[in-house]
Amino acid sequence: MNSDKEIRHYWVLRDFSRCSGCRLCEVVCSLKHEGKIWPEVSRIRVMELFPGINIPVLCDQCSDYPCIKSCPTNALSVDNKTGAVIVDESKCNGCGVCIESCPAKALKLHPAKGKVIVCDLCGGSPRCVEVCSTLGFNALRLVTKYADIAKAYAIDPMRIHKLVMEKLMGG
Repeated sequence: MNSDKEIRHYWVLRDFSRCSGCRLCEVVCSLKHEGKIWPEVSRIRVMELFPGINIPVLCDQCSDYPCIKSCPTNALSVDNKTGAVIVDESKCNGCGVCIESCPAKALKLHPAKGKVIVCDLCGGSPRCVEVCSTLGFNALRLVTKYADIAKAYAIDPMRIHKLVMEKLMGG
């Protein structure tokens, strides 16, 4: 018998100390979703607020899905196979309420379409994880997670930057 806390989905685990900042994750993501290199519409983005500290930011599939709950048009749903947030572009009006409700600041509007974009885990085989592991960085790993573990990662990237900087710089 499974409780809600035992429900497993996929999740991209990030080891911030291993991210080189190469941004190839952004390149392969935009190629997969847009058919061209266009990092601005990548569903993952690497933030570097302090030189040498690179923070990959993407959807954490929060167990309570605040983005889905906040969407006034019901344009967001959960892929039952992967746990990823799925966007129904025909319902999305680009209002941005889901973007504001995301604790990880992982959703954004597509600059050409005006619809929200978010990591869909590439259907269970994320290209970002593939390229990162192929290059040997292993800053991104696809893991099976319990529904509530990712919430610890679902915090503002600025706060993550500060925590990583304190760890690395002894602050």
